[in-house]
Amino acid sequence: MIQGSDSSENLKPHHLHSPVTRGIYCLILILLMLGIGTVGIHFFEGFTFIDAFYFTSMIATGQGPAPNIVPMTTSGKIFTCFLAFISVGSMFASFGFLFGPFFGRLFKIGIMKFEDELNRLRHHD
Repeated sequence: MIQGSDSSENLKPHHLHSPVTRGIYCLILILLMLGIGTVGIHFFEGFTFIDAFYFTSMIATGQGPAPNIVPMTTSGKIFTCFLAFISVGSMFASFGFLFGPFFGRLFKIGIMKFEDELNRLRHHD
């Protein structure tokens, strides 16, 4: 059945409508990004895995590196630059993907209430 048709009884919901499925995809993206960042920093800088994970999580959340843990090599600095752009973008995309439907519904409810109030004021006279 075509999704735009009038008969809604044969439509199947999209597989990404489930909050659980959306959450799983977001978790996979975040864990993948943290894993790649941790291994990359460990490889380029020789940090322990705990320090590399700590460093990556600080970069990914936008807090920046801790003062005592900074990349010293040129390759580590370049990797950190790319990690910052990709990880912060991944975090924002994950939260947008996860909470987007909720905020979309909230926005729609707000618009409907506004239109109802506007109609009430127009017909009040």
